[in-house]
Amino acid sequence: MTAYVSHTTVDCTDAYALSCWWQTVLDYARDPDDPDEPGDEECLIISRDGRHRLLFIQVPEAKQAKNRIHLDLRPADGSRDTELARLLKLGATEVSDLRNPDGTGWVVLADPEGNEFCILRSEAELAG
Repeated sequence: MTAYVSHTTVDCTDAYALSCWWQTVLDYARDPDDPDEPGDEECLIISRDGRHRLLFIQVPEAKQAKNRIHLDLRPADGSRDTELARLLKLGATEVSDLRNPDGTGWVVLADPEGNEFCILRSEAELAG
C-alpha cells in the first residue's frame, strides 16, 4: 500500500488573495464546482492537467520563520531570468540570488506573504 499527495497546503493570512497570486504565477485554474471568493478561508487552485492542487488556508498567525518545505519552479517557456523578471513584476520579492557565473544555480524568492520558493533554469537552458 502507498499514499499520494492529494494537495499541497499553504497557510496564509488571506487565502483568496494569495491563491489568486499563485494562480497567475502557475496558470492554474479554480475548481468550477467550488469557486472561491474574497473572504473565503480555504481556496483551491488546480493545475490545468489536474495533477497538482494547491490549497490556501487562512490562519491567524503570520509567517514567522524560514519555510521547511517550498516549491521549486521551472519556467515552462523562456529562461530562468525572463521568468524571474515576470515574478518580480507580479510582486515576488528576491530573498537570495544563488545563480553562478556558468549559468547554474537558482534564485530564492518570496510570495506576497513571505513564503519562499525558488526559480530554476528551464529545461531548454539545461539542455543547451
